[in-house]
Amino acid sequence: MSDEDDLTLEAFILENRNVASLTPLMPPATLSERLPLGTAEAAFIDATRRDIGAIIAGRDPRFLVVVGPCSIHDLVAAREYLGRLRALAGEIADRVLVVMRVYFEKPRTTVGWKGLVNDPHMNDTFDIESGLTLARSFLLELVESGMPAATEALDPIVPQYFGDLISWYAIGARTTESQTHREMASGLSAPCGFKNATDGNVQVAVQAMQAARSPHAFLGIDADGRTAVVRTRGNPDLHAILRGGREPNYDAAAIEACVAALDKAGLPSAVMVDCSHGNSAKDAARQPGVAREVVAQRAAGQNALIGIMLESNLEFGNQALGDDVSKLRYGVSITDACIDWETTAALLRDIHAALG
Repeated sequence: MSDEDDLTLEAFILENRNVASLTPLMPPATLSERLPLGTAEAAFIDATRRDIGAIIAGRDPRFLVVVGPCSIHDLVAAREYLGRLRALAGEIADRVLVVMRVYFEKPRTTVGWKGLVNDPHMNDTFDIESGLTLARSFLLELVESGMPAATEALDPIVPQYFGDLISWYAIGARTTESQTHREMASGLSAPCGFKNATDGNVQVAVQAMQAARSPHAFLGIDADGRTAVVRTRGNPDLHAILRGGREPNYDAAAIEACVAALDKAGLPSAVMVDCSHGNSAKDAARQPGVAREVVAQRAAGQNALIGIMLESNLEFGNQALGDDVSKLRYGVSITDACIDWETTAALLRDIHAALG
């Protein structure tokens, strides 16, 4: 008899070999019951989604501006930013639809802080249930104040916890090529933009839009947290986002090339420009210049340009997270560098004037 004959199935660790622990989460329905959405706020979100869909389709002439911190890490500072942005958005609402960037999840090239949902205490404790609760609570504050919210759809489970509060989604450059994210986008209840790949490849975004407009069936969870087969209808309200790559891609030739690719694929001729990342060479101070050039193209008649994205915070720049969160400077990003509020306010007013 060989040694193998004495072994039992329990002797083999075939599952979860590299998993340290499994922590059950409350189901999405429980969080929604604890932090419910009111009727008036639901009507506001529905109307904003319809407005954004109309901008994508060319039926609404307003310019869409998605603006806010690169990531939300300090809810006190985020509330102050919200108050300022809400007042300014009201001033320019006749020509510009402002949606606040509220990013709770951050994709990382290697490792790093993954966002408020994943690590709300910024200390590697990964208290995700608290992160989801804080995120939903803050989103409720936004919609109650009359400010629509934009976020990146990163983890495919997370939208079940607060997707009813989101007016616009982005699929990032690192995930646009992912089948999982294309399928997820096909079932999102809000308009969604797909970024070009990190190297600048726009065709990846075009293919992603084609996929996300189609029905899909995939594994997910339902409101009670049970594993389910999710069957989607396809998302009709999609557009491309140019965020640069090895070279910027917000000039007139790049816009025209993107529109031609969309037209060839039978997709809406709707293009947003991300003024950060590759288009600003990762220099936050260049964002206003990118924005003004894009708006000048729109004012000159390039109606395929439906909007811009800006990374903006109370204060300019960014800072390292470090080991002591008490030493973080108030209103300064801990991920990508942002323009400050004064620059943001002046820029949005200039955009409003240029589109008059």
